[in-house]
Amino acid sequence: MIRLGICNELFEGWDFANVCRTVKALGYEGLEIAPFTLAPRITDVSADRRRELRTIIEDSGLATIGLHWLLAKTEGFYLTTPDAAVRNRTADYLVALAEATRDLGGTLMVLGSPKQRDLIPGISYDEAFEYALDVLNHAMPKIGACGVNLCVEPLAPSETDFLNTCEQANVMIERVGHPNFKLHMDVKAQSGETDTTVPDLLRKHGAKAGHFHTQDVNLRGPGMGDVDFGPIMKALVESGYDGWASVEVFDYSPGAEETARQSIQCLRRHLDAAYAS
Repeated sequence: MIRLGICNELFEGWDFANVCRTVKALGYEGLEIAPFTLAPRITDVSADRRRELRTIIEDSGLATIGLHWLLAKTEGFYLTTPDAAVRNRTADYLVALAEATRDLGGTLMVLGSPKQRDLIPGISYDEAFEYALDVLNHAMPKIGACGVNLCVEPLAPSETDFLNTCEQANVMIERVGHPNFKLHMDVKAQSGETDTTVPDLLRKHGAKAGHFHTQDVNLRGPGMGDVDFGPIMKALVESGYDGWASVEVFDYSPGAEETARQSIQCLRRHLDAAYAS
């Protein structure tokens, strides 16, 4: 059964406990966390603070989904660089993020981070692919040992020039060959695959996806734009996917609570219809 969660950066400036209470009251079951909302780097979050945050989440009746926006607002990390020292540092930081995910009670991380994977001038796509493999091959054994799935996110060409389609991401997943390295799917990102549709992509790849993000292409929540989530949620259910569907938005202007409310109402309505059909 698909469970609904929401990403915490929407509630910018809110007290963490208040975020959890509000999210639970609106009907969500899980909270997904952007590391930069906790500290400049995840390694700045002490063991005691991680325990405290996990307790707040669990006492509110929520589950910790995991982390996303892994490298956002950091410096010194890069997935596709020819610089071996930077690649090693990036691999080590991904492991540190997985350790934090485990400590917070989560089980997955979303690897999007478009600006830390863009092709560097003079580096070909194939070269960048091999550099990324080097990072992932170093990191995945330790990430897997934490009980965490790392889900790689194909993103639209408007965001990055590296890994733009589910097919490209699946080539990387096959090359890495680790059971904890999986595909992440996203309504806005997969809307950028112009030769297909989001429902068709979900039917094709959803069963093997490790995680799923929902939002409108206008950057607001589900039900707050022109995207029809009926066929999307129906295809997600039909694919056999049974993980989390998290609300991730980028336009906060309608307000955090109103965005969260409209989003879950939309998703719940279409999920219920999909399961009933």
